[in-house]
Amino acid sequence: MAERKVLNKYFPPDFDPDLIGRRKGTKNSQQVVRLMAPFSMRCNTCGEYIYKGKKFNARKETVDGEDYYGIKIFRFYIKCTLCSAEITFKTDPKNTDYAAEHGASRNFEPWREEEAVEEEDRLAKLEAEENNPMKALENRTADSKREMDVLDALQDIRARNARNERVGNSSIDLLARMEMEEIETAEDLERKKLEEEDEKLVRQVFSKIPDSGGGDAVITVKRKADDIEPTVESLLPDSAKALISSKAQMMKKPKLEAKNKLGIKVVKKKPAAKAA
Repeated sequence: MAERKVLNKYFPPDFDPDLIGRRKGTKNSQQVVRLMAPFSMRCNTCGEYIYKGKKFNARKETVDGEDYYGIKIFRFYIKCTLCSAEITFKTDPKNTDYAAEHGASRNFEPWREEEAVEEEDRLAKLEAEENNPMKALENRTADSKREMDVLDALQDIRARNARNERVGNSSIDLLARMEMEEIETAEDLERKKLEEEDEKLVRQVFSKIPDSGGGDAVITVKRKADDIEPTVESLLPDSAKALISSKAQMMKKPKLEAKNKLGIKVVKKKPAAKAA
C-alpha cells in the first residue's frame, strides 16, 4: 500500500531555483500569536475586567529603539472582549514581567509593592538609628560582618575553582601544582614572615643579662637596634659600674717600695753572673 502522505516533491529537469523571486517583507512585520493575558487588567474604554490567563489571538512586534542590556522588547496587541478596543502591553525584562502600555490599566503591580515595602523599611531603619545610637552601631556591625562573610565566601569559591581547575588539567606537572598551592598561601607566608621580623627586632632591642648581685635574677636591658654591638658594662647602670670598679680596686695589691727606718730607699743589687 502506498504512503498516504508524499514527502518527496517532483522537480522537472529544466527547474532553476534562481528564477524564483524572493518575497520581500517589512523589516518589523507583525506576527499573529496565540497567548494568554499575563496579568489582570481593566479596559479604560468600557471598564471591563480581563482576568489573568484569558486567551487572545494577538499580534506581536519588536519595539524599535528599546532594549534592556541587549534583550529585545516585544509589544502585543489584543482587543477588549466587550468593546473590542485595542489594548497593548509589552515585555519588561528588568522586572521579569509585563507592563501595560495603552488601552488598559493593570490592577496590581508586584514590583511597586516591593519598592514601597523596601522604602518603608529603610525609613523605619533610619528613624530607629537616629533615636537609638546603639541600634545604629549594631546595624553597622551587622553590615560589616555581612561584608566579611561575603568576602570569605568569595575567597572559598575562588580557591575551590582553582583546585578544580588543577584537578581537571592533567597536563600540569607536580612542580606547577606546588607553585599554585604556594600562591594560594602567599598571604599566610607573608604574615608569618612579618611576625618573624617583629620577633627578631624585639630580640635585638631587648636583651637579658644576669644580675651582678648573684642568684638567678635576670635584668632586662633595652638598647638601640643598631649594627654596633655594645658591651655588657656599657649597658649597666652607673651604680653597678661603681660597685664593679670598687671591687676591682680592692682585689689589686699595692706595690710598696723597700725603705729602711730612716726613710732611705734601699736598692738591692742583682748578683753577678758566675764565670764559667
